[in-house]
Amino acid sequence: MKRKIFQAVYGSVSPVAEQLIMASRMGKPEILEKYDTTLSGYGAEEAEELREKFGNNEITNEKPEPLVKRLLGAFLDPFTAVLFALAAISLITDVILAAPGQKNPDTVIIICSMVLISGLMRFVQETRSGKAAQKLKAMVHTTAAVARGEDGKIEVPLSEIVPGDIVYLAAGDMIPADVRVLSCKDLFVSQSSLTGESEPVEKYDRPVTDNVKNPLELSNLAFLGSNVVSGSAVCIALATGDFTCFGSMARTVTGKPPATSFEKGINAVSWVLIRFMMCMVPVVFVLNGLTKHSWLEAFLFALSVAVGLTPEMLPMIVTTNLAKSAVSLARKKTVVKHLDSMQNFGAMDVLCTDKTGTITQDRVVLERYLDVHGNEDERVLRHAFLNSYFQTGLKNLMDIAILGHAKSEPYRSMEERYTKVDEIPFDFNRRRMSVVIRDRDGKTQLITKGAVEEMLAVSTFAEYDGSVVPLTDEIRAETLATVEALNGEGMRVLAVAQKNSPSAEGVFSVRDESDMVLIGYLAFLDPPKDTAKSAIRALNDYGVAVKVLTGDNDGVTRNICRQVGLKVSNLLLGSEIEEMDDAELAAAAEKTSVFAKLSPQQKARIVQILRKNGHVVGFMGDGINDAAAMHEADVAISVDSAVDIAKESADIILLEKDLMVLERGVVEGRRTFGNIIKYIKMTASSNFGNMLSVLTASAFLPFLPMMPVQILFLNLIYDISCIAIPWDNMDEEYLKVPRRWEAPSISRFMLWMGPTSSVFDIATYARMFFIICPAAGGGAGSPLFQSLFHTGWFVESLWSQTLVIHMIRTPKVPFVQSRASKPVLLFTSASIAAGTIVPYTAVGRLLGMTALPIAYFPWLLGMIIGYMLLATLQKTLYVKKYGELL
Repeated sequence: MKRKIFQAVYGSVSPVAEQLIMASRMGKPEILEKYDTTLSGYGAEEAEELREKFGNNEITNEKPEPLVKRLLGAFLDPFTAVLFALAAISLITDVILAAPGQKNPDTVIIICSMVLISGLMRFVQETRSGKAAQKLKAMVHTTAAVARGEDGKIEVPLSEIVPGDIVYLAAGDMIPADVRVLSCKDLFVSQSSLTGESEPVEKYDRPVTDNVKNPLELSNLAFLGSNVVSGSAVCIALATGDFTCFGSMARTVTGKPPATSFEKGINAVSWVLIRFMMCMVPVVFVLNGLTKHSWLEAFLFALSVAVGLTPEMLPMIVTTNLAKSAVSLARKKTVVKHLDSMQNFGAMDVLCTDKTGTITQDRVVLERYLDVHGNEDERVLRHAFLNSYFQTGLKNLMDIAILGHAKSEPYRSMEERYTKVDEIPFDFNRRRMSVVIRDRDGKTQLITKGAVEEMLAVSTFAEYDGSVVPLTDEIRAETLATVEALNGEGMRVLAVAQKNSPSAEGVFSVRDESDMVLIGYLAFLDPPKDTAKSAIRALNDYGVAVKVLTGDNDGVTRNICRQVGLKVSNLLLGSEIEEMDDAELAAAAEKTSVFAKLSPQQKARIVQILRKNGHVVGFMGDGINDAAAMHEADVAISVDSAVDIAKESADIILLEKDLMVLERGVVEGRRTFGNIIKYIKMTASSNFGNMLSVLTASAFLPFLPMMPVQILFLNLIYDISCIAIPWDNMDEEYLKVPRRWEAPSISRFMLWMGPTSSVFDIATYARMFFIICPAAGGGAGSPLFQSLFHTGWFVESLWSQTLVIHMIRTPKVPFVQSRASKPVLLFTSASIAAGTIVPYTAVGRLLGMTALPIAYFPWLLGMIIGYMLLATLQKTLYVKKYGELL
């Protein structure tokens, strides 16, 4: 019987909503019969049988990738794939098929070393970040009271709750599953983590008759992930674990997320360079084969050129840049779970954020205490203090705010002047509470505070112009106007009233809350974080538009936005968004800064729309209602106090709720992108220039312009000089604008800047071939001639290729208006020195190099100065034409 019941419940495509809506419309006997239970609950054996059948009451979060998979993933990208293929070819041609005395594994060793260093570095950094993020997740073990047949009412772990369990709820309890309320008394539930509503929602036990399609709006259902604020209830569990609304949302934010801006950008750039290489290398091979008449030699040379054209250090440069930024943010108590998100942080031009707990402090403060006219009145605060201090019920946030505001003299001395006689506890039907106190003279006073409408209903008089007068319609209208104005500022308002000499002691009841004298109001606010205003201003200064996406009402949201300096240029409600198609919402989202009363799905939809509009979108949230939107964003940001599923969805987790870290994250992200893109552009343009030089030399020289092993060694030294790029400085002007990947700009930059170096390469060819090499003796066919030629181009190419780092890293004049960081200066200087000295060493002789004559260096210095001047001119023209260099 039970098997059929639960198959029917869970068998539909979307069981959660259908099951809950169906249960909400049933009467108590009907629903107990459907789940084959009674108010006594299942016995222990029945419950265990159902738990084995349906599993533990736990949300299945996405499991971490196995170690082997993460290790392999660190080596899987387009460039390493190309390099592995080239290494395999070199292994076959240079080692396996080569004659015994001609086996040369140098190429294989160099390529594999670069790939190994890059991959391991990436793996280590991502593993460290992942472990740091895991430490944030706190395991919370809670229990729930259930009926267990003959065992009666017992406490069991939440994981042991099964569908059909009879669950008892009281104030402060977590809702252990999605439940239907069978009976209740003054039950108020906070479900802000699900819906974003800051106010508790009252729940009832009567069947629902409205045609509501959203289970979260049903008044007789309560949900896993929420908690009881006040009251008590007996419920039946309808859904557990992954089948709950919480679990359904969790499933939408697990699995592979959509490709981010970073992933799309790096893949696009990678394939541009790979296609370029695949087109040009065959040309080099054929041209050298035809002119040198040695196809094997031409093939080996083309293979070396292919390695030289591949920016093999790109994976390492990317990972090191990302890891360095992650470490920098870690010092500011921010954990970067996914390294790729750092660049997305910098590219972000729209930040969507929830309101409660993200830009606000998620606590209530007393803003004003006013008389009936709306003027500040300490007497109102004193009465409120006595009411909150002497009540014995659960003190809510407003009581705490009152006591906190009035924590100093003369309020504390009032504790000694008054004694408590009785109280009439708060309930959500009356929406007020009262205390009866007596002073030292024996005077008795009833003090009541509560919701304005309810307080007006029990007040017959008002303190008006210093006198107690009847509460006329005019005074009532003035009162409501004052309250409406406060509500318009986003404040929650309570009224305070009092009555002297109430009924005889010991017989106080709700009936005594009548003929009260209204004395004033209390206005409360959920204040913004101290850093919210400055953070939003800083983000705007860096070109990031901030949009608020909240489930709270529009009045409170408007007020908070005004306080944090966020202009409410337009406001859309969830009900209005529901009526829009994607095209209408896409247009509205561009001019709307605040969205209120949103469902989780509407938040995710807005993020999707903004991304389709071409924005790089970040989302900051801390509740389950934010998780789906965080999953859709390019970069998801949360806090360590967030619900587990929000932290699971986050790329970046703030250990402290200091919003200024967002600005620092944006700057770090843009610095990361700038250092990555400068490597790509300088390497791509330099490689393209070398390709033009090689093609020219191949067409006219009777020998190869450089030996394959020399090309690889040149490439290795250049790559070593690039290791320091992640620690380079970026110009302040560059950091002020959002940055994103634009693959066409790579090609454009290559074609613009590449030929600059070729001009000086060809000049070097001519100088070496016609002047320096002949002076050393021997013709073009002699080994000395060729070795000297190779060495001369090697040194000149290294100087120009390394110095181009300084030329391209900034649109300003290098060394004068903008200096590279000390690590970059050190590495580039060391690389130039090493490459210049190596021809005079044993290593140079092994590589087939020859010591250069002194006459070579004055000419080299002149060529390098000319190259730097021409490169500066070219980049200046490029910036004027295209607007930016990087």
